[in-house]
Amino acid sequence: MNDSKYFVIAIGGTGMRCLESFVHLCAVGLFDDKEINVLTLDTDAQNGNKERTESLIHLYSSIKRKKGSSEEGHPNHNTFFSAKLNLYSFYTSFGDKDKARDNYVNLSSVPNQEESLKQDNEDLSDLFLEKDSVQQFDLAHGFRAQTHLGSMLMYHGIIEAARNVSLNKNTASKQDCELIEFLDKMAEAGKQARVFIFGSVFGGTGASSIPILPMAFKQAVAIQGKFSLNFQEMKFATTLLTQYFTFSSPDEKQRKAEKGIVADAKLFPVNSQAALQFYQNDATVKECYRSLYHVGWPFGTSDYTNVSDTKTVTGGNEQKNACHVVELLCASAAFDFFNRKESELSNVDAQYYFHGVEQIPGTQTYNFTGNTFVGGSGNEHLADVFTNKLGAFLSFAHVILSKHQAAFDEDIHGTKAFIDFLNQNEDIKNKYHYETGLEIEEMDQIDKYMRQFAYSVVNSKLRRGWIYQIFDSLKGSNFIFKKDAFESDPIRLKSKDFDPGNIFVEEAHNWPTESGIIGIGGETSYNKLITILKTKAEPKEQEQHLTTIKEKFLAHLYNAITIAQKFV
Repeated sequence: MNDSKYFVIAIGGTGMRCLESFVHLCAVGLFDDKEINVLTLDTDAQNGNKERTESLIHLYSSIKRKKGSSEEGHPNHNTFFSAKLNLYSFYTSFGDKDKARDNYVNLSSVPNQEESLKQDNEDLSDLFLEKDSVQQFDLAHGFRAQTHLGSMLMYHGIIEAARNVSLNKNTASKQDCELIEFLDKMAEAGKQARVFIFGSVFGGTGASSIPILPMAFKQAVAIQGKFSLNFQEMKFATTLLTQYFTFSSPDEKQRKAEKGIVADAKLFPVNSQAALQFYQNDATVKECYRSLYHVGWPFGTSDYTNVSDTKTVTGGNEQKNACHVVELLCASAAFDFFNRKESELSNVDAQYYFHGVEQIPGTQTYNFTGNTFVGGSGNEHLADVFTNKLGAFLSFAHVILSKHQAAFDEDIHGTKAFIDFLNQNEDIKNKYHYETGLEIEEMDQIDKYMRQFAYSVVNSKLRRGWIYQIFDSLKGSNFIFKKDAFESDPIRLKSKDFDPGNIFVEEAHNWPTESGIIGIGGETSYNKLITILKTKAEPKEQEQHLTTIKEKFLAHLYNAITIAQKFV
């Protein structure tokens, strides 16, 4: 029996996007029966990727939450939104709001210090940190690939938070209290704790933090005095995510304004190489981490330059990058780690994991199958689980957004329209009471989530959500689903001819029609889905751990789509 307790930490902008993919995998139902504590950790409180991902988690939790309750729901089994997520947010308070802490010089100054000691400290800082640039740049947007400074300040920020809470919890900041609450849960879990950290090794915040986090956490927990961390018992894992995107280099005007310290994508490959050499040899990494997942991108980096940008975006609310398939691979690495047997994690030395992607001969494209993301030798069935659940949720999104048109106007209530359609059948209406058991706000939350997962239409143009952005990042490589599954023409999506069940490359998994052949006799696969909902897909309250009308509705639809896809 697996009695593990689960913790996820996302660091910096890239870590936030990996967490975004992780949340969507929770929504499709890949983390059954799990309660997962999530910590977002950044130096940039206003980071756009951070805000987007935290908003997604709040929306996810609102869907999980029982009507009228403040509790974040409970885990379910083999259905959509099956994991329970508890969100904690911490950011270091360096930057714009406090000018006394906006750069290293101000942050490290000590009032009433003896002149000789002050000079010694300055000389020591000058030895390791370039005086006119590294010590002077504004910390509001993070560490900007200055990992030597970043590691020190992130460690300092975590220890400072622990001391603030220990001194007086009532006057400590909200983010300090949330960090300590998260660490207390992790420490209390002890040897049952599995901790997965998302971050890159080529940039600033993630690369600075991954090596020092376990030790910083250990010290912060010790300051509280209630628990301790034992790295021989606890299980830490992380992604070693190397460069996979680029953006325009800063011009001289911006370099001057930023005191020469601004992210430059041209240096990302060198940063990645140096970081990997460091991880291979660092004693702390070897002691603290059980599993390290090396994730890279095999061809051409994606360009995150916004055509309207006049300068390189260093962070802040403007940093809202598109999602990429490597972030989904990182989220899948967390799935692998959380589902490994205890015996596989008993190793003393850090274990490195990676596997390749099949290249299509004679091309620069690849085959991304379910087995690319999960599975592998001895666990091939997991590839079908992944494909079934992701496909079921994509079809669910198309049902709500296309068939019932929630993509086209936020005033169109797609989930409600779908339930109204189901209630035309008296057996469904009288047995399940979806219409009376769900409030319009609860149904609209599902609509909103689907728009973020897949797409919406704004001013007659398609706004691409997470899975559409993942598809775009593949640059023509194969990805489980037909290209038609990512239809981008709003007129086509609104058409009665668009088929939400005809999405798989493997035809055997597309929904059947009443006649057994797609498109014959005027029947559509959507008709067949409704028939399955009426006759074969009853939600199983005990087996699927269902207590609310909303959970029963989601499980009912999950069961029907899974039957239609014929994976089991």
